[in-house]
Amino acid sequence: MANARSSVAAHVAITLNAVLAAVERQRPKVLCVTSDGDVGLPYGPFDPQRHRTFEIGMREWVERQTNVSLGYIEQLYTFGDKGREAPAAALAGGAATDRVVSVGYLALAPEPAEVLAEDAAWRDWYGFFPWEDWRDGEPAALRAFIKPGLAAWIASAGDARQKSARRARANVAFGWSGMDWEEERTLDRYELLYEAGLIVEAQRDSRKKQGAAKRSDAKHPPTGAPMISDHRRILATAIGRLRGKLKYRPILFEITPPTFTLLQLQRTAEAIVGFEFHKQNFRRSVEKSGFVARTGEMTQQAGGRPAALFRVDRDGLRARAASGLAIPRLRHGEA
Repeated sequence: MANARSSVAAHVAITLNAVLAAVERQRPKVLCVTSDGDVGLPYGPFDPQRHRTFEIGMREWVERQTNVSLGYIEQLYTFGDKGREAPAAALAGGAATDRVVSVGYLALAPEPAEVLAEDAAWRDWYGFFPWEDWRDGEPAALRAFIKPGLAAWIASAGDARQKSARRARANVAFGWSGMDWEEERTLDRYELLYEAGLIVEAQRDSRKKQGAAKRSDAKHPPTGAPMISDHRRILATAIGRLRGKLKYRPILFEITPPTFTLLQLQRTAEAIVGFEFHKQNFRRSVEKSGFVARTGEMTQQAGGRPAALFRVDRDGLRARAASGLAIPRLRHGEA
């Protein structure tokens, strides 16, 4: 019979994931939950009977798992690739599920809120992506492990065309061969490392396809701590989104305290981007933006002169909601 429909119905589960980010002492933090020693993002199933919207369901799950209430949020992406390893808790009622689709959200906080749940904690996101933090120069993981690992992967290509394609992807992702490092390509770099088998999730998923047992004693390569399912991919997507939006939306001010110095604001932006900035160029960009206003107060900075305190100008944010800040990254060797 033409256009016959399969009699086997696919069971699809929808889960909700939250990337809740904050900056503390110049370290970008993300809220994580731990289950049986495995680390992941706050997540839970969407219940169409109880949750009027995805956002309502996501807020409920985060608050239930971490006892942290969310402020600013935006929908990030929908992750539905076939073969995703679903967290066991995502399967409501233990029902058999053929496909798991996750709706990811990015949430921001001016500081890491107190976490009351025992299995939840704030973690430095560069612990998951050590190759992304260039504030102290070229990351050791990139120099000692990723470069030679990708070189071997490129050399193992089946033919010249595939080898050329792999080399081009690596050059674009990591800014090699005269190209520029683009901080918002976080997901591209992660996916390239996954494909090259240089991160734990790639090895884990390969064993899963082969039906091999989970290896709890496997030695982790120096490419960051693993996360359950594809949560590290979701986190990479969120970091890239946040880095990119700094340039065209005043989103930085969703992650700042009520008052701050321009140097503190700069350090917050640098923590997110993973590079040091040109101080004077960043200061000029902020002062001309209309996003901040002086409080009239001063604060004593450690080892330096008193510095002016600023606050967010909410009227300026509303008037210039489609504007961002310059990201004047220092090149290596610049002062």
